[in-house]
Amino acid sequence: MKIVVCAKFVPDATADRRFRPEDNTVDRAGVDGLLSELDEYAVETALTVKEAGDAEVTILTVGPEQAADAVKKGLQMGADAGVHVLDDAIHGSDAVATSLVLSKALAKLEADLVVFGMSSTDGGMGVVPAMVSERLGLPAVTLGSEVTVDGMSVKIRRDGDTASDTVEGTLPLVLSVSDQANEPRYPSFKGIMAAKKKPVETWSLADLELTAQQVGGSSAWTEVVEVTARPARTAGTIVTDEDGSGAGRLVEFLSTNKFL
Repeated sequence: MKIVVCAKFVPDATADRRFRPEDNTVDRAGVDGLLSELDEYAVETALTVKEAGDAEVTILTVGPEQAADAVKKGLQMGADAGVHVLDDAIHGSDAVATSLVLSKALAKLEADLVVFGMSSTDGGMGVVPAMVSERLGLPAVTLGSEVTVDGMSVKIRRDGDTASDTVEGTLPLVLSVSDQANEPRYPSFKGIMAAKKKPVETWSLADLELTAQQVGGSSAWTEVVEVTARPARTAGTIVTDEDGSGAGRLVEFLSTNKFL
């Protein structure tokens, strides 16, 4: 079985994040970044399937040069190979264009099982897995909180607000998993050293038979027209109770601000 995990390189949420002033797109090249935390659950799912049977896991990412770090993290966790789609024309692509690039790469890789995280920590849309499945003409089994792979069958439990569903599909298919699916492993020292010798290919748009006009900001369906920094937090209101009136003033404050 050939498993491909679609992993995204995202800005580190704990570091400085900003937009490029020339086009208001997320600055991915000039900030600290890492493998999206939610995609680690997808990597772990793929590795679990691999360890239970005969499978090969490839990490696929699309992004700037720094996105190679997302592939490296997947290899350190235990994946076998990596593919990095790198092309300046991809910058500014929306979910529609991203799904196009991914689907072309996945078709070239001839994946049996495509695994996504539930969403990306920078965009938060969660629509790319469904878009990719539509482009590839494959069934989609999404948002799995529990995943079972048995031969050609993939079964998930999908947890909603009021009930849980069991959804099953037959390979080849597209799978996405939630952050409840497992506990991602930490790369071991052995895994970190082994990752240095694992093959990683770099593909351009031309390798996928795509043109610059099909991707990038110029083809995006949406555009960010203005970005404003979040205002600095101001000092809060402190209510003391030295004379026994604190409770009344607290109620008044909550009532005035319509918290009650």
